[in-house]
Amino acid sequence: MTEPAATGTAAKGASVRCAPALPSWVSLTATDLDAAQAFYGELLGWSFRSRPDRWGPYVTAMVDGVAVAGLGTLGALQLPVAWSTFFGTEDADVVAERIRARGGTVAVGPLGFDAGRMAIAADPAGAPFGIWEGGPDAGRVLSMIPGAPVWIELRTTDAFASALFYGEVFTWDGRDPEQLAVRWENDRVVLRTAGRSVAALAVATDPEARPSWNVYFAVDDADERVLVAERIGADVLGEVLDTPYGRVGHLRDPQGGRFSLISPPPAR
Repeated sequence: MTEPAATGTAAKGASVRCAPALPSWVSLTATDLDAAQAFYGELLGWSFRSRPDRWGPYVTAMVDGVAVAGLGTLGALQLPVAWSTFFGTEDADVVAERIRARGGTVAVGPLGFDAGRMAIAADPAGAPFGIWEGGPDAGRVLSMIPGAPVWIELRTTDAFASALFYGEVFTWDGRDPEQLAVRWENDRVVLRTAGRSVAALAVATDPEARPSWNVYFAVDDADERVLVAERIGADVLGEVLDTPYGRVGHLRDPQGGRFSLISPPPAR
């Protein structure tokens, strides 16, 4: 069994530049940006920096001087309150055409913004995701910085069909295996980079649930942080459970955005 970035071999606090075709950024669309900052700041220890955005106010969440996530308002895009996962790409326009050609949809973009070019899309099963063509330092996969996203998981009706779609869209085959490798483990299609598992595609346990990419944030103690989240207004979605990748709690923030917390499994 391999472990995700939250418990991988990189030193605590280190960061590794994300290879193209892997999750490179997560961003929350919220109805109340101030309230979202208050909630996640208390829960995950984030500080915030404002940055320009053509669609409305936007802030970058920081942990120990490292940018780990973005938060913005719904603005003119008319998006639901949700965490979105953005995949890095060398060419947003090419990837957008591949998405359309393989049965997905592109709802927004590709458009230029201060950090490159981006688009918002959905796969054939309806799971939303983003693409981001950034500069040479755009996007990072973080290893066990408490408060950082360390595991991204797609829950969908057919993990193999989804893996085929994303694999063709982002040309997973033929890339340097040290930068991107695809494996089957723990009943999931798992993406690895630099020797660490960072994302997966799995069959949803609830067949009625809408397919979605779910963001997992690293914490030292999932049980304790779930109690804090509940105290400050989150809904707890089931029990905190052990998984092959750590101890996990699923939550819905006070504005309706779903996310998860993950702490390392016991030392072996």
